[in-house]
Amino acid sequence: MVTADELRARRRVPADRVRWTCPPDDLPFETTTDLPAGDSIVGQVRAVRALDFGLTIPQTGYNVFVAGPPGTGRTTYSYSKVTQMAAGQPVPSDWIYVHNFQQPDQPLAIALAPGQGAAFRREVERLVEELKDGIRKLFAGETFEARRAGLIQQYEQQAGAIWRELEQEARRLGFALQRTPIGIAQVPLAPSGEPFTDEQLQQLTPAHRQELERRARQLQESVADATRKVRAIEREARDAVAQLERSAVMSVASHAIDALKQRYADHPRIVEWLDRFLADVVERHADFREDAEGAPQLPFMPRRGPEFTRYRVNLLIDNGDTRGAPVVLELNPTYYNLFGKAEYRGEFGAMVTDFTMIKPGALHRANGGYLIMQARDLLTSPFAWEALKRALKSREIRIENLGEQYGLFATATLRPEPIPLAVKVILIGAPLVYHLLYLYDDDFPKLFKIKADFDTDIERTPQSMVEYAGAIGAICRREGLLPFDRGAVARILEHSARLADDQERLSMRFNQMADVIYEASAWARAVGASAVRADHVRRAIDERVRRSNRIEERIRDLIRDGQLLVSLDGVAQGQVNGLSVLMLGDYAFGRPSRVTARTFVGGRGVVNIERETQLSGRIHTKGVLTLSAYLGGKYAQQRPLSLNASITFEQTYEEVEGDSASSTELYALLSDLAGAPIDQGIAVTGSVNQKGEIQPIGGVNEKVEGYYYVCKTLGLTGRQGVMIPVQNLRNLMLNDEVTQAIRDGRFHLWAVRTIDEGIEVLTGVPAGEADAEGHYPDGTINALVSRRLGELADRLRRFGPARPERDGAGREDAVEREPQSDPVGPPPADPPPG
Repeated sequence: MVTADELRARRRVPADRVRWTCPPDDLPFETTTDLPAGDSIVGQVRAVRALDFGLTIPQTGYNVFVAGPPGTGRTTYSYSKVTQMAAGQPVPSDWIYVHNFQQPDQPLAIALAPGQGAAFRREVERLVEELKDGIRKLFAGETFEARRAGLIQQYEQQAGAIWRELEQEARRLGFALQRTPIGIAQVPLAPSGEPFTDEQLQQLTPAHRQELERRARQLQESVADATRKVRAIEREARDAVAQLERSAVMSVASHAIDALKQRYADHPRIVEWLDRFLADVVERHADFREDAEGAPQLPFMPRRGPEFTRYRVNLLIDNGDTRGAPVVLELNPTYYNLFGKAEYRGEFGAMVTDFTMIKPGALHRANGGYLIMQARDLLTSPFAWEALKRALKSREIRIENLGEQYGLFATATLRPEPIPLAVKVILIGAPLVYHLLYLYDDDFPKLFKIKADFDTDIERTPQSMVEYAGAIGAICRREGLLPFDRGAVARILEHSARLADDQERLSMRFNQMADVIYEASAWARAVGASAVRADHVRRAIDERVRRSNRIEERIRDLIRDGQLLVSLDGVAQGQVNGLSVLMLGDYAFGRPSRVTARTFVGGRGVVNIERETQLSGRIHTKGVLTLSAYLGGKYAQQRPLSLNASITFEQTYEEVEGDSASSTELYALLSDLAGAPIDQGIAVTGSVNQKGEIQPIGGVNEKVEGYYYVCKTLGLTGRQGVMIPVQNLRNLMLNDEVTQAIRDGRFHLWAVRTIDEGIEVLTGVPAGEADAEGHYPDGTINALVSRRLGELADRLRRFGPARPERDGAGREDAVEREPQSDPVGPPPADPPPG
C-alpha cells in the first residue's frame, strides 16, 4: 500500500527548480563601466525591423504605430531612432506668411530655402524703413515741392482767369461778386458803383427791379458755369498732384524694391508679391509722410499711427539652425497645438487679428520630418484625431478657427493659404488602442500601414544578458549612478525574470527595472560604497515591498487573530485552501481563502453560491460549470449524474473572478463526495478543463509567497506548501527566503498535471484508475466518489417523479415531494383508536 508521504514525494518540486539563479561568473565583466557605451535597445528585433522599414519608405500612408505597453522603451527608442535617421536627411524649407494685397483675409504662404525666411524678413523690414525715409525726404525736398508748387500754380492761374472773366461779366451786368463760406454771393451795384442799400432797392420802380432780377439770373448761370469749370480744374489739379506724387514715389520705391527682386529672382511668388507690394506703397504713399502721423486723436483713445503691418513678414517656420530633418515630440497634441492658430488681440473693445498673429503648430514644425505623439493623448483631445486624418489624406495643413466651425454664427476671420504637408507620423500606444482603431476606424489602416510591436519580455540568452547589462550601464552613465558590479547585475537579471514570470525570459518593462537601479544606487551611496553590489539590489527590492505591503500584513494579522478563517494544519472533509492574487496599484500579493463544498440528495447539480448572489465573474462561472462536465464525463457514463452540491469561497464580500480556483473547488467537491479529508496545510491553485487536466495560471509567485508568509505568521509545521500546475514550474521565481525554506524542508511545492494527481497529494489516498469495465479499485478516491454518486442517485429515485421548476439562476430543478412510503424505513404506525 502506498503511503501518503510517498504519494506526495512523487509530485514534490526540488528547491533548484523554484528559482533561476544567475551565476555572476557567467557575466564577462567586473562592473558596468567595462561595457561599451551605447543606447541600443535590448531585444525587440521585430519592432526594430518594423520601425526601420517604416521610417525609410516614403510613400503616402506608411506612417508608423508603435504598439506596446508602457515601460518597454517604446518612446525612448522611437525618438532615438527617428533622431538618428533624421540627421542624415535634408533640411526642409522655411515658411512665411505675407499680406495678400488682393484678398486681405487670405494671407499667402511662401516657401523659402532654409535660413532665407529670416533673411527675407530682415530685408523687408529694412525696405520699409528705407521707404519711410526716402518718401518723407522726397515730400520734404525743395525739388519736389517746387514741381508741386509749379503744377498747382498752373492750375491756379487757369482758375484765376475764369474768376476774372466772371467778375468782369458781373461788372458789366451791374453786380459785384462776394465769396462766402456757403458760396458766391451776387451784390447789385448802384450807378455810382456802390452796392445798393435796402432803402434804394425799395425805391426802385417795378420795371427797374425786374430788369435787375433778369440780370441776376443771367449772372447766376455764369457763376454756375464758372464754378463747374473751376471744380474741374481743381480735380485735374488734384489728379495731377497725385500723379506727380505717385510718379515720384514710384521712382523712389522701385529702385529699392527692384534690388530685392533681383536677389529673389528664383522665387516667382516673392517677385510677384514684391510687385504688388510696390503698387500698394505707391497707392498708400500718404502713410509714409510725416504729417500722416500727426492726425488728431481723442484724449481718451490710444494714438494710432500709419498702418505698416501689411508690409511685414510673418516667419512661421525658421529652419535656419536646423540640422537634418526636424523631429518633433508633441506631448500635448491638442487641435491648436497640432495645426496652429490665428491669435487675437483686444483693440477698441473688439477682438482683431491679422496675418502676423498666425502661429505654427507641431505639424508645421515637423513638416519635412517626423512627428511623434502618444496615441491616447491624441485620441482624447477633441477634434485633433479627425483633423490629423484630414491633413494626412489631403497632404496639406490648414489653419482654421474651431469657433467658426462650431459656433452659431459665422464670423469674419483669416483663412490662411494651406501649406503642403510631407511628414511621417509616429503614434505610440497600447496594443488595444491599435486593434480598436484598426477595427472601428476605416481611415486608420490606410494611414498607418506599419505596426512596430514591442514585446513585454524577451528570451534569456547569454547575448541578451550581456545586452541587458549594457542597458544597465547606459542608465548608470546617463543618470550619474554608481556602477554595478556583476553580482549586482546578476540580481537585476533575476529580478527581471521575476517581473517576466518566467525563468527563461527577461522583462522589457524598463521603467520598473530603472526604479530598482536608481534605488539600489542610492542605498549603495548611503553606505559609502564605490559600486553597487548584490546586497544593495536585494535591499532596494525588499524596501520597495516594505513600502507597499501594509494591506498584506494586515490580512495576515486577521488570519492569525482568527477573524479570517483559514486552517493551516490538520485535515478536513470538503474544505481546501485556495489562493488568489490581490492587485493594489503598484503591489500584488497572494492570500489564502477557504473553499468549501457540500453535497446532498437532489438533482440540481453543482451550484456556485457566488453566482447565485451575483458575486461571480464570467470566467469564474465558466470554471465552476466545467466541474459538472468533469463529473459527468468521469462518473456518469453508466447512470445519470444526480446530486445537489454547493461550492463557495468563504468570507468573500467582493466579486470573485478568474478560473484559477476551479481545480480547488473540484478538490473540495471530490473530498466531500468521497468522505476523504484534505490536508489543510496544502494550498491549491490551478484551473481545470473538462477532461481533468490541470491548466496553468498567473501570479504563481505571489500566491506561493503569500501562503508561505501566512504559514510563517501562524508557525511553519514542515508539512505545509502549495500545489501548482506543472506548467507553471518555469514561471517560478520565488524570493530568497521562500527558496531557502523549501531547500530546508520547512515548506514545499508540488506540481501536478491532472486532478487525480492533485487529489492524491491532498488526501494521501490513491486516485485509482478504472478497469476495462469502468470500475475503480476499492479504497481509492474515484471508487469512493463513484459509490457516493450512486447512493445519491438511488436516494433521489425513491422520491418518485418530480415536476420541473426553475431556480434563481434560470435552470430547471426538481421539486422534491414526500414519498407515499419509505421502503427502507420502519412501517407506518397504526392509526389511533377511534
